[in-house]
Amino acid sequence: MKILVTGGAGFIGSNFVIHLLEKYPDYQVVNLDKLTYAGNLMNLRQLEENPGHTFIQSDICDRDTVGELVSGVDAVINFAAETHVDNSIAKADVFIETNVRGLNVLLDEARRHSVPRFIQISTDEVYGSIEEGSFTEDSPLQPSSPYSASKAAGDLLCRAYATTYGLPVIITRSSNNFGPYQHPEKLIPLFLTCALEDKKLPLYGSGSNVRDWIYVKDNSEGIDLILHEGKPGETYNIGGGNEKTNLEITELILHKLGKDMSLVDYVEDRPGHDLRYSLDCRK
Repeated sequence: MKILVTGGAGFIGSNFVIHLLEKYPDYQVVNLDKLTYAGNLMNLRQLEENPGHTFIQSDICDRDTVGELVSGVDAVINFAAETHVDNSIAKADVFIETNVRGLNVLLDEARRHSVPRFIQISTDEVYGSIEEGSFTEDSPLQPSSPYSASKAAGDLLCRAYATTYGLPVIITRSSNNFGPYQHPEKLIPLFLTCALEDKKLPLYGSGSNVRDWIYVKDNSEGIDLILHEGKPGETYNIGGGNEKTNLEITELILHKLGKDMSLVDYVEDRPGHDLRYSLDCRK
């Protein structure tokens, strides 16, 4: 297979590209990434001599480049996105630009070039918060932040292209990822680096917000399965079955590093902070 991966120098994207080329050494991966602050070529250093990997620095909003790269591929997998909720609250524009307009360019060019498979990497945050039970793929989208709203808009755009044009789109929605190459703005690497330097860990509110955590390489396995066996037009939840409060994660990090809770700084909760995410992943 020849696959166009967008956002493949970011956290989840780079882990997936490495997974794909290790498991399928005869595959060709064209890796398109804008290299914003969240993209890092060092994530891909082990592929520097791999003939199956081609890196292109560009923007998914660049229609000419996208059209050229989409031509002749067997699949497009879109990891490219702005993802940090706090940044979206401060300034939503770039989230709309990349997560909606950029996705629209990808969908347009995939349709124009009759790409056999298009996988949109989404998030459990599009469902909003749930007090009891778990979200299924048929749960309504009720995003709470500009970030999750932009991803929900992208999911609906994918659905529209599948329904109107027959584009073979599949959507994946994963829970909170953790693992190698994650940017230190995210909770686990931020708290790890702060604790290692004996700096305060800024914990929102009381730390009672619940997240389901999945190791990024397990998510890569799920996306791999969907790439090869998923049904076009469907959505698939990918979760880890590891629900923990942010306070529990904080306590675990401090315990493992031999630090105490005096490093925790309880800060004002962010606006619209979802209380709990939970995915039903039976599908």
